[in-house]
Amino acid sequence: MKVFFTLDSLANGGTEKSTVDILSYFSKDIELKVVHLLPGFDLKPAYEKAGIPLHYLDIGGRHSYHKGIPRLIRLIRKEKPDLIVSSILTANLTSRIAGLITRTPVVGTFVNDSYGEIRIEEMRKKKQYSKFRLFWLFDKWTSGIPVYWISNAVSIAQSNARALGIGKKKIKVIYRGRETDVFPLRQPLPVADNFRFVFVGRMVERKGLAELITAFSELKKKQSNITLDIFGDGLFRKRTEALIDEFQLRDSVTLYGMVANGWKKLYDAHCFVFPSWYEGFSGALIEAMMAGIPIIASDISMNLEAVSSETALIYKVKSVNELVDCMDRMISSYPAMMQMASRASASAKSRFDIKVIANEYESFLRKVVEKKVDEEDLVDV
Repeated sequence: MKVFFTLDSLANGGTEKSTVDILSYFSKDIELKVVHLLPGFDLKPAYEKAGIPLHYLDIGGRHSYHKGIPRLIRLIRKEKPDLIVSSILTANLTSRIAGLITRTPVVGTFVNDSYGEIRIEEMRKKKQYSKFRLFWLFDKWTSGIPVYWISNAVSIAQSNARALGIGKKKIKVIYRGRETDVFPLRQPLPVADNFRFVFVGRMVERKGLAELITAFSELKKKQSNITLDIFGDGLFRKRTEALIDEFQLRDSVTLYGMVANGWKKLYDAHCFVFPSWYEGFSGALIEAMMAGIPIIASDISMNLEAVSSETALIYKVKSVNELVDCMDRMISSYPAMMQMASRASASAKSRFDIKVIANEYESFLRKVVEKKVDEEDLVDV
């Protein structure tokens, strides 16, 4: 069986990392190739280390479909894959048209809540809203091409199915996973002198960094010995820096930029805060669970498929007041929070082991190629 996996790029993103993690555990009899369309090579060494063949289409601009589609068609006709699995917008649309023309089955993926209420509300405020609507239409018009879909969460499957008009029994839910052996047992940290909050992820508006900085500044008024470490980079960095200056937090909030293996920084902090407005099924959240660090997370549906009130402190998304309360409670009840973190670690390691996830992914793709998919494999959206 030969399978193409198409991605926009090999940038250091959640989908790109999950793809290399999953494919690293596929059986050797499956002939794999990752086809990426755009620049962005952060994870190229990881793919090469895993022995995963790569092919770069180099189409130039992000939406250069006039280049991407014919180049992918030529590659398909030359190598004749049995299946194409596509992820992220440019790769999705390119793969669907190329698959349709070459009569190659395509499996689409849902990796984000692309058309949820918060996402639409966010886009309405921006100049790109008309472009967003246009690509939504293209996405919907071509959504009938994939024979099946793989979603990284039930809530993501339901939201996208509604937005794109996808019928029932076409979506398989497979969560993201991590290699459990990588995450050692976390040792408790003393809290007497300084309580360290940490955020690990891309610095974009939807990650809730504005709420996090604002909440931290409020908590600082009554909890003086606290710090916040932010690991990651992105378009929202300048706005974050402006908020830090506005609240005079330069001595207690530190931006470290992008770091390799950011999950290791979880072992140096007391609490991981995850204030996202919307997500896919977050690998960063799974890593925090496995590491056994106490977690504060927004109550978006994708987060709640990973954590619950038994394994994390949950607050209403975008509510600064509730986030302040959770951060305050985290400090005042820390021994109980560590017990909660222990439950989260056990839950994540039993549910999201990458070997189990990869086996489930591979098994489903084999069924698709062999035309043996059972309805019980699919979620009823």
